[in-house]
Amino acid sequence: MASNYPLLKGYSLKILKANYILTCRENFEIIENGAICFDEKIIDVGTEEEITHKYKEATIIWAGENSLLMPGLINPHVHLEFSANRTSLKYGNFIPWLDSVIKNRDEILNLSGEECIKIELKNMLRSGTTTLGEISSFGNDLKACQDTPQKVIYFNEILGSRPDAVDVLFDDFESRLHRSEDSRSEKFIPAISIHSAYSTHPILAKNVLDIARGQNYLVSTHFMESQAERDWLDKGNGDFTDFFNAFGVKAKPLSSALEYLELFYDTHTLVTHCTKAKKDEIQKIKDLGGFITHCPVSNRLLNSGRLEIENIDKNLLNLGTDGLSSNISLSLWDEMRSALMLHFKADIHKLSKKFLKMCTANAANALGLNTGTIEQGRDADILAIKYPDKINIDELATQLILHTKEADKIFINGKEVNDNF
Repeated sequence: MASNYPLLKGYSLKILKANYILTCRENFEIIENGAICFDEKIIDVGTEEEITHKYKEATIIWAGENSLLMPGLINPHVHLEFSANRTSLKYGNFIPWLDSVIKNRDEILNLSGEECIKIELKNMLRSGTTTLGEISSFGNDLKACQDTPQKVIYFNEILGSRPDAVDVLFDDFESRLHRSEDSRSEKFIPAISIHSAYSTHPILAKNVLDIARGQNYLVSTHFMESQAERDWLDKGNGDFTDFFNAFGVKAKPLSSALEYLELFYDTHTLVTHCTKAKKDEIQKIKDLGGFITHCPVSNRLLNSGRLEIENIDKNLLNLGTDGLSSNISLSLWDEMRSALMLHFKADIHKLSKKFLKMCTANAANALGLNTGTIEQGRDADILAIKYPDKINIDELATQLILHTKEADKIFINGKEVNDNF
């Protein structure tokens, strides 16, 4: 029989079928020989027999043998403006890395033009990232993020700790925010980023967060990424003392860690890194309704320590790559493979399911988006992926992470997309 579902203008009803559907819902349901009926939204999900019988007018697409359907991947924390970096920056510890960023920043930014950023967006799309949270410090990434078929949460970032520069920095931030607002669309959503407690004057943070509260902007911040930050905010000493003195600034901490977090009341905030965060600070993030973005490769390269994800509410956690300033890949599959090795004490199959949810359902929840799971009413952001061979369903999540490099088919809001943009 024909469906009574009203089709959206410009969309045709499609059925995508595969050997498995990974829903990424709470119970990590796997549907064997499954099918998804969709236009812009997911209309129905079930077995191939059920769905093809119910929606006989739909165009049927077969994903191929040993295939799997799942939600598009969501990377909530990336810095595309540093995409040209390969070997210019120092790894091994946070402060030497930060020094090298400052020393090489202008050269890297000049090389990270629109075409360079576009290449990395294409790489991310091919790997299956359908949504990203871009942390934009200068606005050099705006055009590329406007043009990509992916959904972009565009975090306009502010930083600067000198009191005498507060007004100039705030004016520049407002200008960039307004420019991004001119491009707002269903797939391009302006947002706000406060860089960190050690780098952002509280007056700047308060003024920008007042805008976030007043206009309901999503917020992102870095927090407790290094032992240097821990020492600085707790005791006003450690490696940041020499760092600030090198600029001729007799600096002191602008707030404690908890005081910094308390600035984010009544906002929807993603807090990135947290490797050196204390138990009460993690609890504060939860109490504030915040979320924690784990960037394991970046943390390893900068000697930031391991985020103890086993001690954090699983619903708070999502996974990001950070930028190529502290990573070698923006693929979430590469990030998940690395994370499996970093968190080596956990059961690998349970951990694989956890990471897949962190890159889909959890990330969508953190960003406030109607995607991230395969269920009725969600945006039809869908990946079709082929395994190299037949797979034991009990190891489906683990083998998916171990073997996937790129998606075979990618749908965003129900339309098939590719890297030809």
